[in-house]
Amino acid sequence: MAVALHSNRFRPVFFALGLLLTVLALAETLPAVADLAVGNPDWQAFATAAGATLFVGVVLCLSTYSRRDRLDVRQGFLLTVSSWVVVSLFGALPFQLSALRLDLSDAVFETVSGLTTTGSTILVGLDHLPPGILLWRGLLQWLGGIGIIAMAVLMLPFLRVGGMQLFRMESSDQTEKVVPRSSSFLAGIALVYLGMTLACALAYRLAGMTGFEATVHAMTTVSTGGYSTSDGSIGHFDNALIDWTAILFMTAGSLPFALYIRMLGRRHIPLWRDSQVRFFLSLLAAATLVMTLWLWRADGVAPGEALTLAAFNIVSVVTTTGYATADYGAWGSFPVVLFFMLMAAGGCTGSTAGGLKALRLQIVGIAVREQLHRVLQPRRVLVRMYNGRELGDGIIGSVMLLVLAYLVTVQALTLALTWLGLDPLTSLSGALTAIANVGPGLGPIIGPAGNFSSLPDGAEWLLSGGMLLGRLEFVTVLVVLTPRFWSL
Repeated sequence: MAVALHSNRFRPVFFALGLLLTVLALAETLPAVADLAVGNPDWQAFATAAGATLFVGVVLCLSTYSRRDRLDVRQGFLLTVSSWVVVSLFGALPFQLSALRLDLSDAVFETVSGLTTTGSTILVGLDHLPPGILLWRGLLQWLGGIGIIAMAVLMLPFLRVGGMQLFRMESSDQTEKVVPRSSSFLAGIALVYLGMTLACALAYRLAGMTGFEATVHAMTTVSTGGYSTSDGSIGHFDNALIDWTAILFMTAGSLPFALYIRMLGRRHIPLWRDSQVRFFLSLLAAATLVMTLWLWRADGVAPGEALTLAAFNIVSVVTTTGYATADYGAWGSFPVVLFFMLMAAGGCTGSTAGGLKALRLQIVGIAVREQLHRVLQPRRVLVRMYNGRELGDGIIGSVMLLVLAYLVTVQALTLALTWLGLDPLTSLSGALTAIANVGPGLGPIIGPAGNFSSLPDGAEWLLSGGMLLGRLEFVTVLVVLTPRFWSL
């Protein structure tokens, strides 16, 4: 029987939202300090945004705190969806209050793109913006990256979304409770994430970036976000050593962070022992080789330069980082089609990367192979295995549901964008880059040489929704939107 919605039922959700807003408020003080140090008046905008966000966060924490509350699966769905929406709205405040004076649609688009580590932007003239805004964009992606990992390793396995139940931790509570006894695991991941960011910043600094550039780019590289301090992205530096540093850390950010913990722990399991990692790295190597040969034979680029160009831009697209060192849309028809196909691939599960993920592509392949075997040998009994574990029908079904939702959403978003007057290439690549959280699309408007500033407000809202849907793995949002979710 349906009953009225009681606030106590979702008290743990409100408390968690309060904690997230408190963390966000503390993060907003860093750009305020950066602007204050150079005498830029935008520090007041960040201070005001931090004060408002902190007030709401503390009020939520104090009014909903209870030692006895624990998140169950139902509350986990609601927290997963509401946290990204609420943090996106409060994270947009600095863009509205600063000298940029962005309107609501622009501010939310830039913030959602940052937190989901998509990297699409409506800002131009990045080279001349004050340090506070540039740092805030980097922080949004860095915080979004660790939030994505936490969601992947703590929430999605229990919510059984998209095959993630394969990664349900043995040490976790096997009841309907979602979070307890995983804090130490998450702390280990946070330390690895921070250590990787510091190492990336040091490598960028030694490669030729300034300290500020190295810091911001380290945050947006490890998070596979792609925001830069220049309109020219990484291509602005025209430095092969910086390019290869980015390639290394973009790839590292796209591998499962849980495996880093196991590799550094007692088990000392090499990363390449994991089937998903091998598949992902093989895809990068194969696509890079093909694109290198194309640039060398078809466009006459020197072999060494062709390898750097191909490796950087292939890795950037597959890992859904979105950096660019060249306008690969101008390389010819074959590269455009290849890059379009690679947009949907993505990195590994449990990483900061977007896309369908290597795991799901493998499971789809296993399911297709099984069906082919059944056609040829109907009576043969096949055991579906992945990484030494049997794949049940529930896992196969959840992956197929997510892939179907992925395809349907891309089609629906493409139609909606064309309805608003965008051309087919911009609409299709814009929809795919939003859903896959890649960043740049294809074509002269939103391709690697352009940005999203010329799009109408309606398109920005649609793409913002698409970025959130892609990052939240579709099913979580669909479940929360069903009437049954809100009834007992």
